[in-house]
Formats: sequence, structure tokens, C-alpha cells
Amino acid sequence: MKSFIYKIIISVIAVILIYEFTIGRQISKYSNKINTFTSKEGRKESVNKLREEIGKGIKKERYLSKDDATLINTFLNKIKKELEEADQN
Repeated sequence: MKSFIYKIIISVIAVILIYEFTIGRQISKYSNKINTFTSKEGRKESVNKLREEIGKGIKKERYLSKDDATLINTFLNKIKKELEEADQN
């Protein structure tokens, strides 16, 4: 009977440790990210980071590479054409 109880206790401790080192850490990562966006200070920090990145982008000579610009232009022209077709119907 003692060995059964010891095995149960060891098994429970092992399951708790495995949970904490695998799933528990992932949950805490996502929880921290959610708390960052829901807190007032976290939102202010995100806005400041966004402003810094926009400032860096403004200083660049070219926002997009030529390939990216061509791809986006083609995509927008296709959407524009589909919208024009929708207006005609």
C-alpha cells in the first residue's frame, strides 16, 4: 500500500512539473502579451514603439523594394478592376 501511495505522489509531482515546464510557460507568455495590450502603460509603450518605427520609415529613401512595389501595384489594380465590375452590375 505504501508503494502505491508513493507512486501516486511521484506521478502527480511529475505531471505538475511537466505541465509547468511545457504548457504553463506557453500560457504565461501569451498572458503577458495580452496584459501588455490591455494595460494603459502597455498601450502607451506600443504607440511609442510604433511612432519610432514610423519615424525610421520616413527617414528611408525608399519604403518598398521595386519587386514589392510591382506586386502591390498589380494586386491593387486587380482589386480596382473587380470593384469597377461590381459597380456595373
